Amino acid sequence: MQPLSGVRVLDLSRILAGPHAAQTLSDLGAEVLKLEAPWGDDTRSWGPPFQPGFDGEEVAAYFLSCNRGKRIETVNIKQEQERIRTLVADADIVIENFKPGTFEAIVGEVPDHVIVCSISGYGQDGPRRDEVAFDLTMQARSGIMSITGEADGGPAKVGVAWIDVMTGMNAVSSVLAALYHREKTGKGARIDVSLWDTALAALVNQGHNALAGITPQRMGSAHPNLVPYKTFEASDGWFAIGVGSENQWHKLVDALELDVPEHWKDNSARIAERAAVETTVQQAVALQTRDVLEELLAGIPCAPVNTVNEALADVQTEARGGLVAHEGVMTLASPLRFIQPSNEKSEV
Repeated sequence: MQPLSGVRVLDLSRILAGPHAAQTLSDLGAEVLKLEAPWGDDTRSWGPPFQPGFDGEEVAAYFLSCNRGKRIETVNIKQEQERIRTLVADADIVIENFKPGTFEAIVGEVPDHVIVCSISGYGQDGPRRDEVAFDLTMQARSGIMSITGEADGGPAKVGVAWIDVMTGMNAVSSVLAALYHREKTGKGARIDVSLWDTALAALVNQGHNALAGITPQRMGSAHPNLVPYKTFEASDGWFAIGVGSENQWHKLVDALELDVPEHWKDNSARIAERAAVETTVQQAVALQTRDVLEELLAGIPCAPVNTVNEALADVQTEARGGLVAHEGVMTLASPLRFIQPSNEKSEV
């Protein structure tokens, strides 16, 4: 299923958030033209590892993660502004992540039908609009780094460019909404998506915990509002267990044959006595292998802590087509699936 077949996207972005958004639109069937500076997108050199890319040339694996399904051409922005204006006018959607104000300086007036999605670090206005930003610095300033890591350790960033990826997803959502609006009105839109706004919104429960008067802290893999909800050390590695209801708690107690006080059935009581609860669960988990724990805890959210390689080799990854070959290069597949009337899944 290609719901965006016939839609033309001009990708003027680089690094991750914008390219990831444009790649998703390509997955949905859009025709994507990516313009790169003569020296290429920065991520082409973000390695090792390097491998043959979609055009056969050696490129960093990072670049391949967010540029699948695009036609790529080189452009010198300073010398070919008229070409860029022509391509913008011919596009349905433009994704750009120049410094705020640069796109307008290059392109000037944009035709009414064009949807322009501008992605930046801090947004198109505000006192920080001109500050440079990477996912690392956004994780630091937004507060997420202050609550990531072990309680007795230093702040840690999420292991992927978490804010960049979510910003790309927000860009896609906004673009699709603008396309729907254009269907009704014939008018395009100017969209302002930033890493900063995305990071703050993605604090979700931790942000609201702060608004409720609690200062969120680093807790390792534990959860501020649920107990037990963390990783425990089994006899052959780490294992995650998340209990989100009283029913799941009782299942855990029965499965691990825990000797616990009756009042621990209430999550609020388990939070109040977090250390004792987690110690009790840890003692039982330590006696079992991860495979045995998965069998014992069927019906309770749980999983071994896999390496990335183990996750890519998981039976569910294979069953869902989580890896695809694109132009001879193995890549992560689009996560989007459509259910057809015949009940057969359709990948995009």
